[in-house]
Amino acid sequence: MPKMKTKSGAKKRFHVTGSGKVKANVAHKRHRLISKPKQMKRKARGTTILQKGDAKLVLTYMPYMRG
Repeated sequence: MPKMKTKSGAKKRFHVTGSGKVKANVAHKRHRLISKPKQMKRKARGTTILQKGDAKLVLTYMPYMRG
């Protein structure tokens, strides 16, 4: 059986925590930040844990991260 391939875009954007949750960066903080509210920019700092349905989809792209 050949090896399964990981999507290289997912490999760069997502990480799995020790408890199996999927961690990702928050979106919409790269450019055009003047027009965005200060509160939104503050909340977008750091990383976030994906919801269950989104995490399930992301893990289909990364076969060796499923555990």
